[in-house]
Amino acid sequence: MHAGPARGTGTEENPRTQQDEPIAVVGIAALYPAARGVADYWRLLTQGEQQAGESRLRTDLPAEPEGQGLGDIEIDVARFGIPPAQAASMARMQLLMLEAARQCLSDAGYAERPLPSARTDVVTGTCFGLDRQYANAARVESSRYARSLEQALNAVGGSGAAVGSAAAEEFRSAALKRFGASPHDRIGEMASTIPARVAAAFRLRGRTLALEAADATSYLSVAHAMDSLRTGVTDTVLVLTGQCREGRLPPYALAAKGLLPAGAAGADAPAPAALGEGVGALLLKRLSSASQDGDRVYAKLLDCTLRHDTRRGVFRYSASADRYREAAAESWRRVDRPRAAAQYLECTGNDPRLAAGACADAQDGAAPSVAVGSVRDRLGHTFANIGLAAVSKVALALHHRTIPPLRTAAWGEEPDAPGPSLRAPRDSEEWRPPPDGSPRRAAVSGASLTGGLCHLIMEEHREAAEPAATVTAVPASGRPRWRGNAPEPVAVVGFGGRFADTADAGAFWDVTLSGRDRIRPVPEALLERDLYHSPSALSLNRSYAEYGAPMEVPETPPAGLRIPPARFSELDATQRVGLTVAAELFARPGLSAGTLTGAGLVAVGSNLGLSRERHLNTALCPDLFEELVGSLDALAGWSGQELEPLLKSLREPNGGAQQLDSPGGLDGCLASGIAALVANEFGIAAVPVAVEAACASSLAAVDLAVSRLRTGSVDYALAGGVELPCNARDMVLCSALGLLSHEKITPFDESADGFSPGDGCALFLLKRYGDARRDGDPIHGLLRGVGASNDAKSLIAPDVAGQVRAMEQAFEQVDFGPEAVDYLESHGTGTRVGDQVEAAAVRQVYGQPGRRPLEIGSGKSFFGHTFAAAGAAGLLRTLLAMRSGTLPATTNLRSSPAGLELDRIPARISTHSRPWCTGPGRPRRAGVSSFGTGGINYHLLLEEYTDSHGL
Repeated sequence: MHAGPARGTGTEENPRTQQDEPIAVVGIAALYPAARGVADYWRLLTQGEQQAGESRLRTDLPAEPEGQGLGDIEIDVARFGIPPAQAASMARMQLLMLEAARQCLSDAGYAERPLPSARTDVVTGTCFGLDRQYANAARVESSRYARSLEQALNAVGGSGAAVGSAAAEEFRSAALKRFGASPHDRIGEMASTIPARVAAAFRLRGRTLALEAADATSYLSVAHAMDSLRTGVTDTVLVLTGQCREGRLPPYALAAKGLLPAGAAGADAPAPAALGEGVGALLLKRLSSASQDGDRVYAKLLDCTLRHDTRRGVFRYSASADRYREAAAESWRRVDRPRAAAQYLECTGNDPRLAAGACADAQDGAAPSVAVGSVRDRLGHTFANIGLAAVSKVALALHHRTIPPLRTAAWGEEPDAPGPSLRAPRDSEEWRPPPDGSPRRAAVSGASLTGGLCHLIMEEHREAAEPAATVTAVPASGRPRWRGNAPEPVAVVGFGGRFADTADAGAFWDVTLSGRDRIRPVPEALLERDLYHSPSALSLNRSYAEYGAPMEVPETPPAGLRIPPARFSELDATQRVGLTVAAELFARPGLSAGTLTGAGLVAVGSNLGLSRERHLNTALCPDLFEELVGSLDALAGWSGQELEPLLKSLREPNGGAQQLDSPGGLDGCLASGIAALVANEFGIAAVPVAVEAACASSLAAVDLAVSRLRTGSVDYALAGGVELPCNARDMVLCSALGLLSHEKITPFDESADGFSPGDGCALFLLKRYGDARRDGDPIHGLLRGVGASNDAKSLIAPDVAGQVRAMEQAFEQVDFGPEAVDYLESHGTGTRVGDQVEAAAVRQVYGQPGRRPLEIGSGKSFFGHTFAAAGAAGLLRTLLAMRSGTLPATTNLRSSPAGLELDRIPARISTHSRPWCTGPGRPRRAGVSSFGTGGINYHLLLEEYTDSHGL
């Protein structure tokens, strides 16, 4: 959107631009085993040295976290307006983040009064599976175990055969109770439901999305929040990140990678203390907004620089001192502050000595010694949360003007101390101001096991002496703005796609032109009908639907990638598909991975709980199934000696401890691993992140990429989405809520009764328009605006007002109106309510008497609903249509219901492709919509590139 003047009323000698305005931390929440609020957290951080004899800080075996965990926190769901029917299906993390959000808003002074602006984004970060994801996967898998149990009992003969059927049926019922079962399980388990629930509870109507970037998750979340504030698409951002020990897989996989003690991950062993638990929150605003709103400011965020150390093979932390130095130097360059100005360094990465060395080099030997700390000395490694825990710690330290102690032997006493300018304080000490009168400043350094490096710079806020900035609304990068005050377009310079029965984007377009869908009965290998299909009625453990658009998953790496077969087999199916589509993208004429220079981003829309992770976690839990067998009334007369051979016979075919001793075992379980594999295997220095915004995940990933490009944080971005929902788990969970079509999805048709799942992936290589022109890149289209909102109402039902806000926000970023748009690629889920709500929103925004009829279409009619990849599928279809000058058809449409009122727009839905004609000198323009469960709404505006374009 056009960024209007910020709200500050004061002046300063050198006015800042909005894109480098400091970001104010105005609220903090902290939930940790030994700290249940901000005051507790500060007390924990300022406690002195532990008992004598404690070893210096080690990252392979972090300190014992204070307390046992967060399981004893009681949260009243009623205070957040959660219906009882949905409460049982909610992930525990959802409850903890709701409480953290409440505490953070209260800490900022908004407990009894609303935020001044409803444009408040909610960004959450987690890593590994959530408890409900693991429980739902085990519940679905229990049907297979029940069948094996019946077969094993029948094989025993005699008394076993007599009770086989009864025991299996009793086992199924017991599993439903043991793992929980609700029609709302599919919604309750989704990571994106967490920010959506927070938005609904506190009436926040900005963007809502969930991120995962391994242990760089917090830093990506904060960086995205800063981008959104500085580009003016939001006024406030609530950032929440959390990590809990929710399944058995993470300890196994972390131990195999050498990040936890090898003996700590046994199935019967307690969860290792090294993987700490914690949930935290920050409320962020532009400094000028905070000043006008009268907020208390803990500290200012000046910069969050993210870089990636690209290395092929298994994921591992960077060991390059040069990469650490480059990230630190770039961060100081971006804030234009003296590099010797930091008095404190907080380290959260795997090797704090590398971070300390980079800081020492930045001091140039001219500054007094820098105090060094690590929040891991109190919390252990809280993984997805660790960066936010560190930022909260430093914000509090700047606010209290106190440097907390480091609970390790001082580095200065160690033989391998990084340098004389660094020290580890033993006790809390006053943070004295720099002799030159400049503000107190600190740096936070982090790293990710996928290769990411993070450097964040913070500064104290002096309320009495620091007037609010006068902020102008032009870029800090100095780049010209487009067409008036519209921001510079983002060019699509590469693309690739793979969907049902299509090996590449060209075949995808051929299917569209053919007019024939690719939806059919899902193969038996993906949906075992005797276990998971029952067409008669709604069920909690069976799907009434069997139609979908499945994809063939690659069995070998793309040509040119040297990935050993053993490692490729460890990857999740979505990771293999992502690599294949990226290979297609880089194989296009005029483009290769080797031409990409500078800093990049790979943002992939995805389900944050991958199928491989869920499967392996279930395989590590045979004892849970065996406990159920031992409790069955049908086997009450069986002795332990009789049961043991039976249970033993079930362990091999149904799992048991998997081969997780490989260092690459964890890699196939990380959603951000899709992006990390693309970055590492193609050798591009791009920070990887997974994005989930339900069915709008792809456009959320594109939005994140556009924000990073427009703030100058990256030079290029690869963005898109991938998901493979044609499987028993997804079909069972969606069927329980009545979302699936009994046959084929038919968007905007009178017979619409739900959607058909479809597998898919599409990726796009993006650059700023000026850079693409300078580099001579092929420009396939221009992204002009991306709008987003949350309707803050229902987690299930779509909302007209929320969709309208997303569309209007997109148009606020461009210099043309809705009447200039020729085509709309709709979300088009094929549900009666969803289609009617979408049509109503389109009427409000695009409706205009006398305009040329708006052409509306939906690619889901050909390839089904590809969930996290849905927005990417829509963008790909629209891009190809624009390039070929063809308006694409919607198939299987027989008659649209009168309730759509398309004539009031006016609009039409064509069942045959036809030429896309525009007036002389006018580029083709299109909108792409993607809406997700939880009230998540995204709308993107795409424009044809012509030779007449210019800066």
